[in-house]
Amino acid sequence: MTEGGAPRSPPSSWSRGPNPGIGRHTRGVTSNESPAHDAVVLAGGGARRLGGADKPGVRVGGRALLDRVLGACADARATVVVADPRPTARPVRWAREDPPGAGPVAALDAGLRRVTADDVLVLSADLPFLAPDTVRRLLTALRSGGAEGVLLTDAAGRDQPLVAAYRTVALRRELAVLAAAHGGLAGLPLRRLTAALDLARVPDPVGSFDCDTWDDIATARARIREHDHVLDEWISAVKDELGVDLDVDTGVLLDLARDAAHGVARPAAPLTTFLVGYAAAQAGGGSEAVADAARKAAALAVRWAREAEEEAGQEAEQGKAAGPGGPGPDAG
Repeated sequence: MTEGGAPRSPPSSWSRGPNPGIGRHTRGVTSNESPAHDAVVLAGGGARRLGGADKPGVRVGGRALLDRVLGACADARATVVVADPRPTARPVRWAREDPPGAGPVAALDAGLRRVTADDVLVLSADLPFLAPDTVRRLLTALRSGGAEGVLLTDAAGRDQPLVAAYRTVALRRELAVLAAAHGGLAGLPLRRLTAALDLARVPDPVGSFDCDTWDDIATARARIREHDHVLDEWISAVKDELGVDLDVDTGVLLDLARDAAHGVARPAAPLTTFLVGYAAAQAGGGSEAVADAARKAAALAVRWAREAEEEAGQEAEQGKAAGPGGPGPDAG
C-alpha cells in the first residue's frame, strides 16, 4: 500500500484490540447510534509484488484478506468493494473503475459514486489486523475535529491514505479538480489527491500493517498463531466459515468446558459446549441465549462435581471409622 514500494519492517509493537466480528450485515443508523458512514474498499490492484496473485483472496488465519477488512468495517451503512465480484463473508456492493486497473484514484472515484453518507471509510483490502476499534477511532477523530480526513500512519511514520476516514464532499471536490486538470483520473497516484486535503493523523503500526509481499503475508500468519491471539483468531475464522453472526463471551464457554472436563470427564467438555449451542439455537439464538444455556450447564457441572466430592468424602470417613484393624464383614 505504501507508494514507491519501499521495504518495510514489521511493527515493533503488536498490541491490538479484539478481532473483527464476522458476518454482520450492513445496517442503518438509529437515534442512539453515531451518524451513518459508508465504506469503500479498494480490492482490484494488480499485486505485482505478490507475482500477480489474487491478494484479496490470500488467506491469513484461515480467512481471506478481503473478508478480514470487511469484518472490521461491518458497521458501515453501505460497503462498496471496487473489484470484480467474488464471494464474500458479508453482503457488499460492487463497483469497478473504468478501465479496470486504472489505479487507486480512479478506483476510489468509482466507489464514491455508490455511497451517500457524509463520512466514508477508505480502505485497502490487504489489512490483516484492522479492527473495528481502529475504524471507530478514525471516525471519532474525523467527527470531533475540523480536518477533511483522518488517516493512520505506519511503524515508520508514513501516511497510509487507504486506512482512513474522509469527508465525502472533500474527496468528491478534489477528484473533480484532478479530473478537470488531467482529463481523467486513470494512472494518477493517490498522493495527488491527498496532498490537497486537510488531514489529521493517528499513529497505529498494527492497524496500518498491510500485506504487499509474501514476507508480509508470512509475518501476519506467524503473528496470528502466537499464543495471545490464536484463540480469538480461530473463533473468528470458524464464525466466518459457518456464517455465524454472533458475539459471545468465550470466557464463559471456556470456563464451562473446564468445569465439565474436571468435574465430569474430559470428553464432557466438547459435548457440553455443543449442547449449549444447540439449546441456544432452540431458544431463538443470540448471545443472551448462549449465556443463559452456559450458566445452566455450568451450574450443573458444579453440582455434579460437588456430589462426587461429597461421595468421596463419605467413603473416606467410612474408611477411617473402620480403621486398619476394624471388624471385617464376618465380624460379630
